[in-house]
Amino acid sequence: MILISGPCVIESEKNVFQIAKSLEHFQEEERFEFYFKASYDKANRTSLESYRGPGLEEGLKLLQKVKDDFGYKLLTDIHESHQVKAVAEVVDVMQIPAFLCRQTDLLVAAAQTDAIVNIKKGQFMNPHDMKYSVLKVLKTRGCEEVSFENAKKYGVLLTERGSSFGYGNLVVDMRSLPIMRKFAPVIFDATHSVQMPGSGNGTTGGDANMIPYLARSAAASGVDGFFFETHFDPSIALSDGPNMIKLEQLKVLSEKLIQITDLI
Repeated sequence: MILISGPCVIESEKNVFQIAKSLEHFQEEERFEFYFKASYDKANRTSLESYRGPGLEEGLKLLQKVKDDFGYKLLTDIHESHQVKAVAEVVDVMQIPAFLCRQTDLLVAAAQTDAIVNIKKGQFMNPHDMKYSVLKVLKTRGCEEVSFENAKKYGVLLTERGSSFGYGNLVVDMRSLPIMRKFAPVIFDATHSVQMPGSGNGTTGGDANMIPYLARSAAASGVDGFFFETHFDPSIALSDGPNMIKLEQLKVLSEKLIQITDLI
């Protein structure tokens, strides 16, 4: 099982290393293919006043230090094509944010590196149409046909993170998981799926209590991995706190997900 986890954004060197240290169990557990996730910049925050991160240069230095100290494989977001070259020197997976999942220049630039490309499904997207985003990466890498096997071979993942349901709410249509799994291995982002966009007076709210229910449902539906943003204290997190799972809860939930996956 692929497991992607870490803080939403790099808040400080101290905080990111505290969280990284707490996730060592997953690196050592052979049942998981673990990737540490943290963003150097959150470019799509609701408000101009919201914390974005340390920026590209400082953020990549800290991510490289995490990699050196813990041996983790790394995942981070990219927002602009010009960021790709520098990011590719540090991380193993480049993540295309949901709002940018159709951004051709960004997808092609990421595909021109050796990194795995994880494309998050836009909250506005028909899951059937995600095959075209996958195909942009595959064609850039010399493959003309979209399939689960080709995406796995050429390093493409798709991530489900919920769909807009009116204003200020997301829902997860579990049908999207088998639909997108025809095109690529599918990761379920259980933390962003519980967001309530625009409900926090200039910030995004959410209901973290729903994370285990959605994650277990996705495991029963059949997915290739999970994405969880986590923190030692979500109440003080500088981004996405209401949607995070606490570090101590993540270990318990991950064991249940393994059991469900083994069962099916």
